[in-house]
Amino acid sequence: MNIFDKAPVVDKDAFVAPGASVIGDVLVGRGSSIWYGCVLRGDVNSISVGSGTNIQDNSLVHVAKSNLSGKVLPTIIGDNVTIGHSAVVHGCTVEDEAFVGMGATLLDGVVVEKHAMVAAGALVKQNTRIPTGEVWGGNPARFLRKLTDEEIAFIAQSATNYSNLAQVHAAENAKPFDEIEFEKVLRKKFANKDEEYDSMLGVVRELPPELILPSNVLPDEHKAK
Repeated sequence: MNIFDKAPVVDKDAFVAPGASVIGDVLVGRGSSIWYGCVLRGDVNSISVGSGTNIQDNSLVHVAKSNLSGKVLPTIIGDNVTIGHSAVVHGCTVEDEAFVGMGATLLDGVVVEKHAMVAAGALVKQNTRIPTGEVWGGNPARFLRKLTDEEIAFIAQSATNYSNLAQVHAAENAKPFDEIEFEKVLRKKFANKDEEYDSMLGVVRELPPELILPSNVLPDEHKAK
């Protein structure tokens, strides 16, 4: 949605889920994904989301025109970042390949450096800087420990996994209604049935008329059966 004279710019290879709101001065980069129920509101300042980043379901990204000291506070989210479900990211910077856990809140002026992690449910106070390679958590958030090499690798893999998953969701959302309904019928028709268990219960399952399909529309793997 446009606001004032600002319109979102979303790369053609990004995925914005139905029900997500991307408003105003927002840039979403190549291969990034904005999931169901998210709100990115770039009204009084700008939001920038890099490439390969995922902002998961019900998260909120907003901005601040300025803080009490007059510092301008857009929200800048780098490349290959994971922001977990229901996080709040407000007027702050999340650098490349950082990780923000589910339900975490990042207040104005926060900087999460590259390869840093904010634990789920953490509240990160204004103007806090979380250094590279560290995990912070709690309320208020504080240093917990150093990240392991495996955890740093996991951050990158998480971004890749979500980028691939977004392509699947994008393809499903692009299907016309008739195709979706037809696939539902096929799934019901060819669902696995345990005849021995049905017999033990005395259940007789008759095929509903709407599931009796002509052979010319059956999937290839079922035509010979």
